[in-house]
Amino acid sequence: MTLPPIDEAARSPQALTELNDWLGQQRAEDRLEWAMAELPGSHALSSSFGAQAAVSLHMATRLQADIPVIVIDTGYLFPETYRFIDEMTARLSLNLRVYRPQIGIAWMEARMGRIWEEGVDGITRYNRLRKVEPMQRALHELRVGTWIAGLRRSQSRSRAGIDVLERKDGRWKLHPIADWSDRDVGQYLGRHDLPYHPLWDQGYVSIGDVHTTRPLSEGLSEEDTRFFGLKRECGLHFDDSLASL
Repeated sequence: MTLPPIDEAARSPQALTELNDWLGQQRAEDRLEWAMAELPGSHALSSSFGAQAAVSLHMATRLQADIPVIVIDTGYLFPETYRFIDEMTARLSLNLRVYRPQIGIAWMEARMGRIWEEGVDGITRYNRLRKVEPMQRALHELRVGTWIAGLRRSQSRSRAGIDVLERKDGRWKLHPIADWSDRDVGQYLGRHDLPYHPLWDQGYVSIGDVHTTRPLSEGLSEEDTRFFGLKRECGLHFDDSLASL
């Protein structure tokens, strides 16, 4: 297969489809190496430092040790998450770039109350305020041309159709482990002696903020463990249109 030029793939849906067909036949590590060599602009990896985040962190930094790693600190992360960030930053010598919302948690709650408890609209507003805005600011300030993320199709129905490579808001977005299963993740972690998030052993399979995350239990799906089961996505990777700031 002759790969279409990157500029053609940016303009033509057919060329992008052909490129994804080729990427689908490559190993995750080879997809990432190709992207870092071929995709234009600065590269950055976003991480929630969730249950299986060590895979993408390790894979990316093996290829580019100083790649910016963007983490959004909502102010409501689990204590275990903050400690996990510190652990992985020290272990992998991460070039960590921490971005925070422009309004502090005390001021937000004084002004708006506990908006994450106000149904889907409240959750959407909360996510835009505390996650989406700082992420967009990070991408802009770091002049990111290629955004790398660890999304996988098996994580939820909303992610089942993601491509390895996308065009999003004028930049490339790469999901090198899009087709990986939980078993693939576990084998990679074991092969490289990497840890799961410390809350994994307590039944947490998807880890976000303390007030909208719960462990997996009988009768729940993985998607139900976030945002009271009302929604899955926070808006970072998939657009929300239910609320405005």
